[in-house]
Amino acid sequence: MGKLVEGVWHDVWYETKANGGKFTREDAGFRDWIENKADAKFQPESGRYHLYVSLACPWAHRTLIFRALKGLEQHIDVTVVCPDMLAEGWQMGLPEPLFGHKRLHQIYTQAKPDYTGRVTVPVLWDKKHNTIVSNESSEIIRMFNSEFNHLTDNNLDFYPKHLRALIDEWNAFIYPNINNGVYRCGFATSQEAYEEAYDNLFIALDKVEQHLSTHRFLAGEQITEADWRLFTTLVRFDAVYVGHFKCNKQRIADYPNLQGYLKELYQVKGVKQTTDFYHIKRHYYFSHTGINPTQVVPKGPDLDLDSPHGREGVGR
Repeated sequence: MGKLVEGVWHDVWYETKANGGKFTREDAGFRDWIENKADAKFQPESGRYHLYVSLACPWAHRTLIFRALKGLEQHIDVTVVCPDMLAEGWQMGLPEPLFGHKRLHQIYTQAKPDYTGRVTVPVLWDKKHNTIVSNESSEIIRMFNSEFNHLTDNNLDFYPKHLRALIDEWNAFIYPNINNGVYRCGFATSQEAYEEAYDNLFIALDKVEQHLSTHRFLAGEQITEADWRLFTTLVRFDAVYVGHFKCNKQRIADYPNLQGYLKELYQVKGVKQTTDFYHIKRHYYFSHTGINPTQVVPKGPDLDLDSPHGREGVGR
């Protein structure tokens, strides 16, 4: 993450130190919608949209998972940024295909020349209007879930109407305590802020562990959006958050139900291919020099995500 403030690039510490040691996340700056309606400005069309992602970022990872599960690979092309995010924020290894830019902040100012907000992934770009549709991952996955079905004949629904209230309830619990909770631990600059985030994180993980002892997935017997939003944090937890973000009370591998659940989701067709542990570890350990000034990236851990998950009978 990074932010342009009066033409100067600031990393996350600029915001954290100004907030009493607590890490807070700025809202997304672009919030338009793709809709399968005749009068919609942004309509679902094959080849019209381009997705900028980091393989390291859990928020961007959500969009890659939905792109894969909904069969959108042939309809929405992708640029992957480098895992290293240093003085100039997210960068591309090669010039990206639309404008030849090599820095993600150039995509933001391509859409809005006076933009000075946070430059984050994912970014969903519209080639027709030459602008950013959205940089809010939770809304991008909803668009991918429902608005392109007529192109793909893929009617998998991860936000079904009869479960929406329950999904929203889980999202509202998981986001502050787990998804953002690990960041609130890692980027805290006071002991008090860190311990508050740490306690909330593990109370939340204990609650999910207990729930998964009698439910196969968060909303019952089918995988929903809530599961994928949790998955992208869980899959990074033992590799990065335990050590780098000081979330070291327990690993996910130490929770029987969470570990089986993580493995089951990882083994869903197409999901493993969206998960890149080199990018994940390289980004966090190399880019966050305020936390890891040596930039040494650990070799381990060895993660066992391909073995049987053993959850076939849970909740049935």
